[in-house]
Amino acid sequence: MDENLPKKLKFGFDARHEVSSVRDLGWVGKKNGELLGLMTLNGFEGFITIDKNLANQQNLKRFSIGVFVLNAKNSKIQTLSLFLPKLNQYINDPSADQLVIVNI
Repeated sequence: MDENLPKKLKFGFDARHEVSSVRDLGWVGKKNGELLGLMTLNGFEGFITIDKNLANQQNLKRFSIGVFVLNAKNSKIQTLSLFLPKLNQYINDPSADQLVIVNI
């Protein structure tokens, strides 16, 4: 999970998945490209963010990681929790695109 997401959000994910935040990993302040590279090198399968410009700023094809962008109006836990059912559905779908915009 990106550093701008509330840490409590990770407790709403399907138990089959191990979820870490950028803060948990000590990667706060890393630029998106470096962050995606670190995640790829460390075996992460997905990155969750609310940064709607990420796909325009990065060549995602350089990374073997799925990117899930929550199309949220803010980063409050109450708002983002509404995305969890759909987000879990996408995360569990092996045929999901590399870039998934999650709407509610």
